[in-house]
Amino acid sequence: MVVCFLIHTVCPVSALSAGETRVLYARVFGPETGDACDFTPEQRRLMQKERLHVVARQVRSAVALSREASGGSSVEAVLGEEAAALGEADSGVFSLGNAELFPDRSVVLWLGVQSLAFTLVCRPHENLLLAEGTLRNIARHCLEELRLLGPGAEVLLKSDRVDALLHRLLPHGQLLFLNHRFTLALDKEIASYVSK
Repeated sequence: MVVCFLIHTVCPVSALSAGETRVLYARVFGPETGDACDFTPEQRRLMQKERLHVVARQVRSAVALSREASGGSSVEAVLGEEAAALGEADSGVFSLGNAELFPDRSVVLWLGVQSLAFTLVCRPHENLLLAEGTLRNIARHCLEELRLLGPGAEVLLKSDRVDALLHRLLPHGQLLFLNHRFTLALDKEIASYVSK
């Protein structure tokens, strides 16, 4: 099962300092943990928000390290070249220890596309190849259908559309095995919803 999905910044944004990241979209799947029962709803919300920021900062560091090690400089893609940007995206995986941020050990998969990162936090027993394919599929739909790389693209204003994407591609945090026909039907359904 997928624990959470994030879209966040990985490059400096004018309003942020060089070492900061901004979580633009976050979706947590599954029931709340039993240890959170002692806190008020506001305290639980703040604790969850801090956990997600820690994951985003770790992914930002991993993306920066990957880009520095590869020596490649990211060239800003123009509108319509989302597929090329996704093909050149950095990706990686790392593990979070037992009860470090989540109740059990978790695995973090990330995909860094220019100034954005798409992140999935999964249980360690999940099929990582399937999770990576799902993450790339979600990122592709976000970039192509929602035009997230375009000038003035606001993920915050398109959160309902990202929710709809996740509802179809990652229902209740479950990874789906998709055949070619089902994928085509799903793509048509998503395209018709997003175009509304």
